[in-house]
Amino acid sequence: MFDYWLDACQRGILYWDTLYRRGATYLEHCESGKPPVLVFEYRIIVDGRELPDPANYALAAIKPPAGSPATDPAKRPFVVIDPRAGHGPGIGGFKMDSEIGVALQQGHPCYFVMFFPQPVPGQTIESVTKAEGHFLKRVNELHPDSDGKPFVIGNCQGGWALAMLAAVAPDLVGPILLAGSPLSYWAGVRGKNPMRYAGGLNGGTWAASLAGDLGNGHFDGAHLVENFEKLDPANTLWKKSYNLYAKVDTEPQRYLDFERWWGGHYLLNKAEMEWITQKLFVGNELVHGRIASHDGKVRVDMRNIRSPIVVFASWGDNITPPQQALNWIADLYDSVDDIRDNEQTIVYCLHNKVGHLGIFVSAGVANKEHSEFASALDLIDVLAPGLYEAVIDDIAPDAPGLEYIEGRYIIRFEARDVPDILALDDGRDDERAFEVVKRVSEINQGVYDRYLSPAVRALSNETSARLLREWHPARLERTLISPKNPWLWWLPDLAAKVREQRRPITEDNPLWRWQQQLSDFVVQSLDHYRDLRDAAQEQLFHAIYESPQLATLVGVTPASEPRSRTLAWESRELARLKREALDPGFEQGTLADGFVRLLLYVSNGGGVVDERPFNAIRRVMRDVRHEYPLTLMQLKDIVRRQVALVRLDAPRALRGLALLLPDPRRRHQAWLLARDLLALRGAIAPIHQARLDEVASALALQTPAAAPPASQETAPPTASPGKAPAQIVKPASRRKAAAKAVKPASSAKTTAAKPAVSGKAPAASDGTAVKAAKPATGAVKPTVGRKSAAKTAGDAQPKAAAAKPAAPRKGPAKVNGRTPDGAAQSVAGEPDKH
Repeated sequence: MFDYWLDACQRGILYWDTLYRRGATYLEHCESGKPPVLVFEYRIIVDGRELPDPANYALAAIKPPAGSPATDPAKRPFVVIDPRAGHGPGIGGFKMDSEIGVALQQGHPCYFVMFFPQPVPGQTIESVTKAEGHFLKRVNELHPDSDGKPFVIGNCQGGWALAMLAAVAPDLVGPILLAGSPLSYWAGVRGKNPMRYAGGLNGGTWAASLAGDLGNGHFDGAHLVENFEKLDPANTLWKKSYNLYAKVDTEPQRYLDFERWWGGHYLLNKAEMEWITQKLFVGNELVHGRIASHDGKVRVDMRNIRSPIVVFASWGDNITPPQQALNWIADLYDSVDDIRDNEQTIVYCLHNKVGHLGIFVSAGVANKEHSEFASALDLIDVLAPGLYEAVIDDIAPDAPGLEYIEGRYIIRFEARDVPDILALDDGRDDERAFEVVKRVSEINQGVYDRYLSPAVRALSNETSARLLREWHPARLERTLISPKNPWLWWLPDLAAKVREQRRPITEDNPLWRWQQQLSDFVVQSLDHYRDLRDAAQEQLFHAIYESPQLATLVGVTPASEPRSRTLAWESRELARLKREALDPGFEQGTLADGFVRLLLYVSNGGGVVDERPFNAIRRVMRDVRHEYPLTLMQLKDIVRRQVALVRLDAPRALRGLALLLPDPRRRHQAWLLARDLLALRGAIAPIHQARLDEVASALALQTPAAAPPASQETAPPTASPGKAPAQIVKPASRRKAAAKAVKPASSAKTTAAKPAVSGKAPAASDGTAVKAAKPATGAVKPTVGRKSAAKTAGDAQPKAAAAKPAAPRKGPAKVNGRTPDGAAQSVAGEPDKH
């Protein structure tokens, strides 16, 4: 009992001293202008306050820390946009293991979009969008030789801002990552997502306007933070403080680092907050294309985004649940065919349990999901249009194709359809009530603006606004326990003496165990209160806004009537024109077009895109880049064109292969390379073997005997003890020979639209002749590891190479987890899972 009492006294002193240090850090942070909480050094290169339409944003270039590899200007730059949701910027670079840290470790130039505590007078959301457009234009100017546009990450509220920018200026961005970003604000599951009911229970958006008027034209971000904290009263009122008390010898520094960001509240203009609540949170107008510039000349349509969209959400996120992160897909598209017709690529990844902030600050997430996204950027950029789920697995030690995987994780992209997105929800009928909320909000907002707002603004001034901000509980709890309080002058000295004589208790003390049980009881009680509160609020919401009488009263279609959805005539006509423009491409194209079409055709039907074949193709491209230069963007254009042709008319696309690959040896080399790429994931599946045979027949090839095909659900064969599975790695000479089939548009002539005359080079579309390939040195055959066979073969029969033990691999840690199936799939194969 004495040990417990002494330990409790010491812990109490150290606990309050930590809170005292938190207050001191808060005061210091405020006096220094609340700079970003980045752990990286940075240099501001564009200040948005100096732009023609100013905004309190800035673009900062991140300096690599000591020990990091030097950044390569030719690599794709990374740009991180942090959320402006009450806190200051920096959460995307809060730790070394973060979104920025992952990019720097891989040698990418990294930039950070930050903002300042005070908004510019007259600043609007449109001003912010224009400023971010200037920033990305500047990044593109700084990296003219990079192989691809910048990879832009939008965290939480920064995600919808990024989506708007990518829709109105699609040429400025490469792949975009929306991390924990809400885009479909009415979505959610009954009994699980109470935050979406807050607007309706408050009567709409007028409360945000009231807060802006009381703040003398400024909305205090502390209100948003308070709303977040109310979601989990157990954590806010007990768990966070008790965790600090129970781990007071080890926890303070981590606690103080986080509180520095959590307590740095920023301001928004009243007009900005009104726009966010009226257009997004309550209005839900982003996905319906109802957002336009103030002059009406620019309309935000997310279908205009040309770069791949990556959505990262988590089932443990109670602020942006997966439904709010993904249901916009179902709002824009009826099926995956609509997505493909619009030539849009959408990839989503779902984490099992991490919370909202963990998406940005968790070291485990940074070293897994974010690391994998960064490693697979080029693959994502060349994915065929469609909808995919990214699945990240641990690598089995005997997995085939280990040479083409970096680190301990492998990422694959599984084809999905819009019904798969809808299956994540419990139905969308509950969203009809939010149509009534929107109309009620508009009525209440109009009443407030006309009758109450003028009186509140007349009574408010900067002094009263500053007093309200200082007396907000989120600030008051920090200033009361800080050096500003003269009654606590003795606390730091006493804490220093306690640390010198610290005698922590052992965890097997029965009183300590009783304390832990009491803490668990408090947490359970607060969780029970939260569940009862949320259930009562949900029932009240539905009782009010699902009433047909209220819907009729405010002029909204009753919830019992289904919503009509039709594909716009413009979309159908645009699809028809695109098909007409593609028609000549069946019989015309480069050798690279022919190889990509062959690869797409034979890999069609697997529904899975694996990183291994893509990495193998990139390795071949690097080896022959001096003889046959092919950039990533050229490959992307070829893939998209050939995917569209194969989808439009697969038999005609197959017949056209003979015209795109006129030389028999090149045909054979392309066929062998396609077969070897399919085999990188194990034994070739029957569906792909059948397509290989179709291609061989169409090209009049004498192919070697096929290996026994794997059954549909059979796992890849394992290597014999002490040996690694055979893998496809071509020597430089053979890679060059095989890569002649992937000659880019810049170095290959277009073939004619009719078969070549025997013994003559086929005529190109521009009148020139396509030179026949020189005799190949032999067939491409599998080899083990990086060691290649020096022998050549006179025929096309591949020989089994002697296997050697797999060398240990090194690389960055990469995430999530299902076992890869045995079916092989090409890098950018048509994602038809049927």
